[in-house]
Amino acid sequence: MKEYKLESLIYYSKLTLDKEHILKSSSQDIQMKLDEYGKNGWRLVSTDVEDFGMGMYFYLYFERDLKQ
Repeated sequence: MKEYKLESLIYYSKLTLDKEHILKSSSQDIQMKLDEYGKNGWRLVSTDVEDFGMGMYFYLYFERDLKQ
C-alpha cells in the first residue's frame, strides 16, 4: 500500500531586470524539498505548475510505501 503527500510552493514576481528570478529562487527551494522528502523515503512522482497574475504555484506530488 502507498502513502501520498502534496507539497505546494508559491512564488511571486518581483520588479527586476532578471526575467528568470522565479526560476532561480524556486530551483533552490524545490531542491531542498526534494532532499528533505527523499531522506524520509518519499519519491517524487509528479509535478504541476500554475501561473496567476504575478505569481506561480508549484505542486510536488510524493509517494512512499506505507510503513507497517
